[in-house]
Formats: sequence, structure tokens, C-alpha cells
Amino acid sequence: MQTSQNRILTTHVGSLPRSSAVTDVVFACEKGERPDDTSDVIRAAVDDVVSRQVANGIDLVSDGEMSKISYATYIKDRITGFDGDSDRSPPSDLEDFPGFLRRQASSGGTPTYRRPCCVGDIEVKDMAPVQEDIDNLLTAVATHKPVESFMNAASPGVIALFQPNRHYATQAEYLEALAAAMAHEYRAIVNAGIVLQLDSPDLGLGRHMLFKDKSDAEYQAQANLHVDALNHALAGIPKEMVRLHVCWGNYEGPHHHDAPMEMVLPIALRANIGALLFESSNPRHAHEWQTFANTDLPDDLVLIPGVIDSTTNFIEHPKLVAERICRFADIVGRDRVVAGSDCGFSTFAGFGAVDQDIVYAKLGAMAEGADIASQKLWG
Repeated sequence: MQTSQNRILTTHVGSLPRSSAVTDVVFACEKGERPDDTSDVIRAAVDDVVSRQVANGIDLVSDGEMSKISYATYIKDRITGFDGDSDRSPPSDLEDFPGFLRRQASSGGTPTYRRPCCVGDIEVKDMAPVQEDIDNLLTAVATHKPVESFMNAASPGVIALFQPNRHYATQAEYLEALAAAMAHEYRAIVNAGIVLQLDSPDLGLGRHMLFKDKSDAEYQAQANLHVDALNHALAGIPKEMVRLHVCWGNYEGPHHHDAPMEMVLPIALRANIGALLFESSNPRHAHEWQTFANTDLPDDLVLIPGVIDSTTNFIEHPKLVAERICRFADIVGRDRVVAGSDCGFSTFAGFGAVDQDIVYAKLGAMAEGADIASQKLWG
């Protein structure tokens, strides 16, 4: 995993806006159809999205999750045991404001897609999709030559968050089965020389969604089980090839029920990872740099704070971005900070609060801010 040796490097959480052609293809595949040009459309989209990242100053790039309808439910095409759909349960912060919740739903602010349940044994079904993703990314990287590439994969915990267990006797057994199956995808990514990013919003979002009726102690116990399962899946993978993303839900909302970072961070730090990506620029979590300053962090952990918000069309001023970067550099040192985004910009295909062109303008502003921070930190 590349670190900021001579300047502050830039990255983001992973998902980027899909074109209408890509959205049409992934939704057709969701319906059980696969247009003849699916592979060509996705391959071209990955090339384009890597090109745009590099052009806007992003050093550590992804494939934008072009082939996936969402960051968690895509796994039903890769591992067995999932079928049907599941009931939707909104986060508790939105339940407190039903008028806002209705407005979001009626305005198209809430994405719709199938969330299957676990109804059978979980095993590897098909490794071809992940290999196709790997090949597309490596081809684009060879062409556009970023500093490094990473690929997103769902953690066992976030799969369990959105796709409830209807088969295994206990949640622990469900998580164990998910870990064993997903380990194959994780290893395929790392073996290809691509940094693995594990998306684990269950550690944050899970508190006011999956565990909203639980006590803090019960939430912490369950979240620790999620990390145990994740570590089991990562056995044998060097931690310097793994980055972990935690967040509280990539949506505009009250977020007044979000678990505080001082509760989430100790759980996340138990994961066998080399870097941690987290929200630190939106109004609910921008103050939590203080938690990192007051925590005994591992000496080799790289911090990737969100220095641009992923739910607003404001383009952050580069000087503000630089301030946010320097704040974390003061805590852990300049070489252990990489600039990132709060969350993905298109966590669901065809859905994103930020205009596509503004997404890249925000990434460009982040790169400018990283340059300003680098001048301050390296002179």
C-alpha cells in the first residue's frame, strides 16, 4: 500500500457515478437478463472512470464499482444461499422525522433494488465476476498509470446488515459462513496486486439500523463479532494490502443517532488492516479528529480521513481541504495520512446525491488541497 512519502496522496472510498449505459446494463443483469454488450460496456466504463480519476489528481484509484448495482448486494451473483427480497427498515434517525423520510422516498432520494435474504448454505458460486473486475481494472491501470489501485469488496458484516439470515441457526454461524466464502474474493484481489478495500458501514451505520433496538453494550458485542468474522476471512493476507472503510450511511439526513467515533473506533481498530477510511468532513463527524488525537493508534496505521463530503454539491475550497489534512498529519505524521472522501459518490447504480460533473470537480479540489497541504508539511 502506497503512503504519502513525498507529498500527500489522494484517493476516495470507491464508488463513482455510472453512465446511463452502465446503469441500464447492471439493472438488466439484476432482472436476470445479460445484454450481449455487457462486458464491453463495463470494460469501457472502467477505462473511462480510471482516466477521469487520474486527470483530476487522484493517486490511488478504483474501478468506480462499475459492475455492481450496490456495494453489498452484488455478492448474490458470486456466492450461493441468497434469494427473494427482504423488508426495509429505515435508520432510526429518519424514523424520528417521518416527514423528511416521506419526502426522500417520494423524490427518488431512496434507491430501490432487491435485497435478498440468506435462505441456504453459503458457498462460492462463481469467481468469474471478480476476475472480470480485476482484469478490467488492471487493463485501465496499465493504460492510465495511477500511483496505485484498489478494489472494493463487501465485508461479512455489511452483507449481514442488508441481507438478513433466514437459514443459519445463529448470527455467528451466518457470519462465519460469509467470511469463508468472501475470503476467496479477497484473496483474488490481493493476489492480483490490487489493494483490497473492505466496506464495513455495519460498524457505524449498523448502530442505528441493524442494532437500533439494542443497547450500546449489545451493539458493541455484535459489532465485535463482525470484526472477528472479517479477521477470519483475512487470514494470511498482509494487512498492508488491506484498507477498511467505516461510515454511518451515505445519505443526507439528521444522523443524530450516529454512534460516536469513540465507540466505533476501538471496534474498527481490532481489524487486521493497514489503513482506515472514515467520515470526517460532514457536519455530524467533522469534530471527531479529536477522538483520533486522544486514541493510542497503531504505529503503522494509515489514516484516510474524508476531507470532502459525498452528500453535498458544495465544492470544498482547497484551503479547507488542506486544513483537514494537516489536522490529521499533526496527529499521526504526514506520511501516515492520505486524503479521501467521506463515502462513495454512487453507492447504488443510478443513484447519487452529487452531480456527476461536480463529483470530479470535488475530487479535483481535494487534489488541490493535498498540494497545499504538501507544501506546508514538506516545505
